Amino acid sequence: MDASHLGPPNAPTVPPLAGFTIGITAARRADELAALLQRRGAAVLRAPALRIVPLADDADLLAATRDLLAAPPDLAVATTGIGFRGWIEAAEGWGLAGELTACLGKAVLLARGPKAKGAIRAAGLREEWSPESESSVEVLERLLDQGVDGRRIAVQLHGAPLRGFIDSLRAAGAEVVEVPVYRWLPPADSAPLDRLLDAICSGSLDAVTFTSAPAALGLLDRAAERRRTAELLHALRRDVLPVCVGPVTAAPLEELDVATVRPERMRLGAMVQTLTAELPQRARRLAVAGHGLELRGRAVLVDGELRPVPPAGMALLRALARRPGWVVPRAELLRALPGSGGDEHAVETAMARLRAALRAPELVATVVKRGYRLALDPHADFGTPSR
Repeated sequence: MDASHLGPPNAPTVPPLAGFTIGITAARRADELAALLQRRGAAVLRAPALRIVPLADDADLLAATRDLLAAPPDLAVATTGIGFRGWIEAAEGWGLAGELTACLGKAVLLARGPKAKGAIRAAGLREEWSPESESSVEVLERLLDQGVDGRRIAVQLHGAPLRGFIDSLRAAGAEVVEVPVYRWLPPADSAPLDRLLDAICSGSLDAVTFTSAPAALGLLDRAAERRRTAELLHALRRDVLPVCVGPVTAAPLEELDVATVRPERMRLGAMVQTLTAELPQRARRLAVAGHGLELRGRAVLVDGELRPVPPAGMALLRALARRPGWVVPRAELLRALPGSGGDEHAVETAMARLRAALRAPELVATVVKRGYRLALDPHADFGTPSR
C-alpha cells in the first residue's frame, strides 16, 4: 500500500515545502530566494556566508581598470551580467566609463552567457561570440583553439577566482589581466553563519542552498575554523540536502564527495523548482493505523494534512520510524531525545505531546513495560526513507 494515497481524497492541499526548513547562504538576492521558498511553505534560516566589497570602494578593481586603460586588451571575457554591469557602473562613479567602453570597444569581446551578453550590449558594445552552454570551459576551448600566445586578455571575474581558466591562458602564452568585480570576503558578523552551521550539523535543516562557489567555500572555511568539517560533511552527505544553482557553485562541495542537486539551467527560479521537486521525495512515508504518514523536518502530514510537531516529538517519531512496527525501548528513545539529561520521564512527556500534535493517538502504540511502536499496517509500503 502506498502511504501517500491513504486518507480522505479531499484533504486540503499542502504547500510543497511546508514542514521543511531550508538554509540560505546567499548574500545577494537573499530576499528574493527567501520569498520564493516561503511562498512554497518552507521555513527559512538565513546566514550570509560572505559579504561583498562595495565596487566604488574596491581599490583592486580601480587598479585593474586603470591598467587596461593604459594598455588596452586584445580580447575581453565577460563572465556574468551583473559583474560586467557593476564594472561599468563603478567606472561611471570614477569618471572613467567613457574611456573604459572605448577601450573595450576595440577589443574582441566574448560573453559566457546571455546575461553577460545583455550587459555588454547595454553598455553600447557588441560581443563577437557566446556559447550556448554558458560554460567557461567552452569559452576557454575557443580561445585556446584560436591561439592566445602574445595576446593581452582581460577576464572579468565575479567573486571567485577562475584559477584553471586563468592558468590555462597563461600557460598558452597569454598576458591575462584579472578584473576582480564583486570580491567576496567572510561576513562581518559570523554569528548567523555559526547558527546555520550548527543547524546543519545537528540535522535541524532539511536542505541548504548555495548560489555561488564562494558561499560554499565560506561555509567550509567557517566549519574548518570551528573544527567541525567532519560533522558538516557527514550531514551534507546524509541528512541535509545541498542544493546549488549550477556546476561551478557545486564544485567545492563535490570535490569533497558531497553529492549536490542542481537544475539544468543556472537560474535562481530553476534552482527553487528543482528543490521543490526533490525535497518532498526524500520524506519518509508510512502507512500506520489506517493513516498515511509523511515525515518532514518539523511537521508530519497525516492523511495529507500538515501537523506541526515539537522537536522532541519529531526526534521520537524518527526513532520509531527507523524500525516501523517494532518495539523501541524507552532507553533507546531517551537517547534520541535532545537535551533530556537522562530523565526517564522526558520520554513520556515528549510522547504525550507527540500524540497531541498528531491528533491521532492510535498511531503510536504503548507496549507495557517495554516501550513504544508505530502501529504499522500489515503489508504496508514503507515509502522512501530519508533520514
